[in-house]
Amino acid sequence: MDTVELLVNVNPNETRIALVENGMLKEIQIERSDQQGIVSNIYKGKVTRVLPGMQSAFVDIGLEKAGFLHVSDIVSHTECVDENEQKQFVAKDIAQLVREGQDIVVQVVKDPIGTKGAKLTTDITLPSRYLVFMPENSHVGVSQRIDSEEERARLKALVEPHCDELGGFIVRTAAEGASEAELKQDIDFLKRLWRKVLDRRSRRKSPTSLYSELAVTQRLLRDFIGKKFDSIYIDSQHCFQEVQKFTTALMPELTNNVKYYQGEQPLFDVYNIESGIKQALHPRVNLKSGGYLVIEQTEAMTTIDINTGAFVGHRNLEETIFNTNIEATKTIAQQLQLRNLGGMILIDFIDMQIPEHRERVLESLKEALAQDRVKTNVNGFTQLGLVEMTRKRQRESLEHILCCECPTCGGRGSVKSVETVCYEISREILRVHHQFKSEQFVVYASPAVASYLIQEEQHALIAELEMFIGKEIHIKTENFYTQEQFDVVVM
Repeated sequence: MDTVELLVNVNPNETRIALVENGMLKEIQIERSDQQGIVSNIYKGKVTRVLPGMQSAFVDIGLEKAGFLHVSDIVSHTECVDENEQKQFVAKDIAQLVREGQDIVVQVVKDPIGTKGAKLTTDITLPSRYLVFMPENSHVGVSQRIDSEEERARLKALVEPHCDELGGFIVRTAAEGASEAELKQDIDFLKRLWRKVLDRRSRRKSPTSLYSELAVTQRLLRDFIGKKFDSIYIDSQHCFQEVQKFTTALMPELTNNVKYYQGEQPLFDVYNIESGIKQALHPRVNLKSGGYLVIEQTEAMTTIDINTGAFVGHRNLEETIFNTNIEATKTIAQQLQLRNLGGMILIDFIDMQIPEHRERVLESLKEALAQDRVKTNVNGFTQLGLVEMTRKRQRESLEHILCCECPTCGGRGSVKSVETVCYEISREILRVHHQFKSEQFVVYASPAVASYLIQEEQHALIAELEMFIGKEIHIKTENFYTQEQFDVVVM
């Protein structure tokens, strides 16, 4: 029987949440007090620039970078209007919809990433457990994932009377089977929340925040609507009490599963989460069969390479390749979710000669990705034999949250070899020799470079250089120098 557990580790300035299924780390979310995400936050902003050529506008929402608003995101709730109305609205020019200096209420749909500001929309939505509130819209939409027409009609009939001048609703998949009282509880909660937003909008000057998303723990529980947790362990008493209040009000069936962890050993150590995070930062991922993946994240895309490694199979090479690729599909889906990799992804499966094998690998990948909460799209094999896919980018990847650019290699991912640095030193000595009068040179270098130069001195490099310039060259070791770092001092 499958077991699903949520582990919440709280420190003064950081909250980490791990989703564990059948003992395997599936997802990790980390939120630091100085790096809190702003997706779903609502702002009263001011339009600073309108760019007709890009059909976009920049909106100051009080952050370091202005938010980006495209004309397609200045739209009513499109699922509630007919196709002709959608086309007419989207076809409008950005200059007809907004102007510079205008105050505008927007919601963040994508966090700032790198040099890009937050992506914005005027299509405001407020989610609860069973419903999504749509301000200034009188329609009711029902999730297409609810198959029963009878149930869809029942839910719509229960919610429709509560649509008014404040707005309408979308009924979420989790509402299937919900009672009238449960729906009414969500309706009242969402309307109270929206009235607070309206009150702040009328009283505050732009740019200002009108609504901030729930704390990360409560937000994750809400986003995991429909998933049955066997246990939710929280190692902070304050957070435990807040989550209990939240679940009691909106998710009462989970309240008894929320537990305060008081063990002597750290919660994440008990479940080996720390080692799981460490492995998720490494490019190589080993497969049980002996094969492995190499995952490389770049600015433009993520690439995944599959190798057979020590796995040689039992029958023939083609079987070995096929089985390794099949195993890799499940690991790829798990790693994309764990590392939170988004954008364009290229997968280099081991070449398969049998067309049926290629189709089965593609189907296996799609099946594995179907379990992902984040939207994915597999486009199939390219002419070069690579599988091209996309995964919606919602927040920074795990690597970007936990790591920074290497100060030694400057983000290149490699450093100059010892031999290369030695030749750079010899060129620097020649350059300095021509510029300054000196009796001797002292070279300060890292242990590896200094050792190489001293050893080479017995052979050619330093000896020939001394003969060429007619001066002595002394090598000194600096233990704190990086491999590429050196100094040439004139004596």
